[in-house]
Amino acid sequence: MSENEDRNDLLDALNSVEEVNVGDVVKGEVLTIDDDRQVIVGIEGAGVEGVVPAKELSTKPVENVKDEVKVGDVLDLVVISKIGNDKENGSYLLSHRRLEARKVWDEIQKQADAGETITGTVSQVVKGGLVVEVGVRGFVPASMITDHFVEDLNEFKGQELEFKIIEIEPSENRLILSHKAIVQAQRKEAAEKLFATLEVGSIVEGTVARMTNFGAFVDLGGVDGLVHVSEISYDRVEKASDVLENGQKVNVKVLSVDQERGRISLSIKQTLPGPWDDIAEKAPEGSVLTGTVKRLTAFGAFVEVFPGVEGLVHISQISHNHIATPADALTPGQEVQVKVLEVHPENQRLGLSIKALEEKPATEEKKPSQSRNLASDAPEEETGFTLGEIAGQALKDDNKE
Repeated sequence: MSENEDRNDLLDALNSVEEVNVGDVVKGEVLTIDDDRQVIVGIEGAGVEGVVPAKELSTKPVENVKDEVKVGDVLDLVVISKIGNDKENGSYLLSHRRLEARKVWDEIQKQADAGETITGTVSQVVKGGLVVEVGVRGFVPASMITDHFVEDLNEFKGQELEFKIIEIEPSENRLILSHKAIVQAQRKEAAEKLFATLEVGSIVEGTVARMTNFGAFVDLGGVDGLVHVSEISYDRVEKASDVLENGQKVNVKVLSVDQERGRISLSIKQTLPGPWDDIAEKAPEGSVLTGTVKRLTAFGAFVEVFPGVEGLVHISQISHNHIATPADALTPGQEVQVKVLEVHPENQRLGLSIKALEEKPATEEKKPSQSRNLASDAPEEETGFTLGEIAGQALKDDNKE
């Protein structure tokens, strides 16, 4: 072969070597994987090598590089920068992850243009919101996570959620997402179906969704109804969290429905047996019960003998000794024993006596007129007992004495 032919072959070889520039998409054959978890590739058509760090292999976290690639694989890569210089015959820093990301950004842009939603997994909780992996990283501001206040955002970590695309800017790697928009759309659809079928007085099953100082919100299937703290139990309840738990299944009675304002009022206690339902069996005439003084009036004391069941101890039935007011002998919260004098389940009334369980002093003086006068001060609407019943009972007691 002549010297000219050798020179021509060398020129042809040099001309066939493609120039590599930052931003180019090239093909690289995996030559080896070094101890630093870097993939060394030969760039096809360029006659030079490139380096792909483990973090640039995929948009997903890479635990083991050898699980991702093996020697002989050919990868599509984008040139990030040059390592070294021409005189040193330097190599190139390459990335497969960024090429994948380009494709993801293109796909997300198409979905945004079409008004479609995307699904992603919450990977981090950061100040002000959530970081979501959707092939690229997206951010969900705290105000766009859901339609109610969440005290600890960590409850969303690891969850796969659906998002509406609010803002996309691939050149700045900015993707703003909203889960709240999805929740609101779902609730609106569920509300329309529920309000069309929900009837006042009906009993339905729900799930305790969240609790506040004034009650508990129960999810009826996409729509929350409020159980006021006074409607949780016949017992006195200070806080809903004292008797309920988030996620708990409960039966509730529908008290009212306001479709225009989107409000539903519910009751748990009205699905339970009433405290007066079997009072004649629990508190028959003549029985002795232990109760708590709940409140005092001019005409007597109301004593709770069962949760939600109060009976009246008329002033004439408090003590054998003369007392000017019930407060002379009793205090709210005091535990007392009482004898049942009368039971009226239909009117939810109990007539009780404390003095009937005490020994009558030998020197006791009868004072029927005082008892009757005090009874006349009793406002009927506050006691559930009529004036005639209270005064009549006092006369009976005087006659018995």
